[in-house]
Amino acid sequence: MSQPFEIRDIAAADKADWLGLWSAYLAFYAVTLDPAVTDHTWVRLLDPASALSARVAVGSPGLLGFAIHLHHPSTWVPGDDCYLEDLFVADTARGMGIGRALIDDLQAVARRQGRHRLYWHTDRDNRRARALYDSIVPDDGHVRYRLKL
Repeated sequence: MSQPFEIRDIAAADKADWLGLWSAYLAFYAVTLDPAVTDHTWVRLLDPASALSARVAVGSPGLLGFAIHLHHPSTWVPGDDCYLEDLFVADTARGMGIGRALIDDLQAVARRQGRHRLYWHTDRDNRRARALYDSIVPDDGHVRYRLKL
């Protein structure tokens, strides 16, 4: 049985749908960003020279989810790692396997690009996401600290 969605790179025509998902993602985390930050993020997602990229799940009606990621050098392996910075699935599309499919897809993309590891973070209390993540790979015990500059 085929999935009722496809996964592909984000495209310029996705802007309105992406903005809707992005707004829902920010609301989920109770974050307000300056619109200039969102605009800058959008520009970087489409810039082939940027390390920031996005894969999107597309179905009916439009974008159902996204996986925003970037690659960077690592001191722990001889090449680059892939960091999944933002993963989100629309409320109306939850339970369709989109989150797992986006992670599986990103893992395949990262392998093709020669990345050595894929990693991500989530909030301790994000039980639904953690249930998915724990079914993919065990928590490695790291705690993130963030200092705003």
